[in-house]
Amino acid sequence: MPRLQPSLTRPTIRELKTFLFSSPKPPRHHHIPTHRTRALPTPRHFSHSTTSQYSSPKPRSRDRGPPSTEDTQTDFSSLNVLGNTPAPSTSIDACAWDGFHLDSGVKVVGGKGVLLVNGEVFEWCPWLTAGKGKGEGEMKLVNEKGQWEVGEEAWGLLGLVWPKPDLLILGLGKEMRPISPKTRQYINSLGIRVDIQDTRNAAAQFNLLATERGVGSVAAALIPIGWKEGVGVR
Repeated sequence: MPRLQPSLTRPTIRELKTFLFSSPKPPRHHHIPTHRTRALPTPRHFSHSTTSQYSSPKPRSRDRGPPSTEDTQTDFSSLNVLGNTPAPSTSIDACAWDGFHLDSGVKVVGGKGVLLVNGEVFEWCPWLTAGKGKGEGEMKLVNEKGQWEVGEEAWGLLGLVWPKPDLLILGLGKEMRPISPKTRQYINSLGIRVDIQDTRNAAAQFNLLATERGVGSVAAALIPIGWKEGVGVR
């Protein structure tokens, strides 16, 4: 807005109109910097290579030359770590239809099972304890739910032996089936873990673990492969 000049005379209408309707000029502001600004440097871009300068170069060929004729080379395919370790006398040499042949030459036949504990072999007939209360003459090891189950009397030897084995390998005959929680709980209460397999695989696993760990750490309870539920071995 233009400044009205002071005058001793009265302003005219034109001067009043110009004074009232003219747009005011913006005031001038002086910028006073509060702090000094400094331009940031432009970031640099570095090229990255995944190949290290210290990595070995790729071979031109995979040919290793003619095979060696030295006799001192090790054939890892024929390496047997337990080759010089003698097998325990209670290892199973053969699983017969009605029993077992042991490495010591002892044969347990006639439809009886074996219980291998601490380097000793015992005849084992768990169906005699399982038949108590079910009627005399019943040859049954499976409960109403289809689970393998025997009484606590069948494990009396495991309760007496000391020190107790860490693992019990249980062979249930020609086929494998689950064991009842009651039977498993009783074996575990003795501080023994249980592994369930069919008799052939259970015998092979016992031979391996008994040779590797010793007969004091691994025990086995095996049913003949010719066992039939309700019939026995015929």
